[in-house]
Amino acid sequence: MNDSAFTIFIIFGSIWVLMATAGVIALLKADGQEIRFGKTGLIITLSIILPIIITLAYAAFRGTF
Repeated sequence: MNDSAFTIFIIFGSIWVLMATAGVIALLKADGQEIRFGKTGLIITLSIILPIIITLAYAAFRGTF
């Protein structure tokens, strides 16, 4: 298990991202604002998430994890 520290880092990073997302949603709901995603929000979200997924999938299939 040479890469166990990297795996733990990725897991904790994912947990922090999920907690931040839940925090933003809770903050918006507490303010009474409606949560909605427009076309611009979707484009920004996809441009951030897709390269991360592609990079991790490439590394997983290549066996460099």
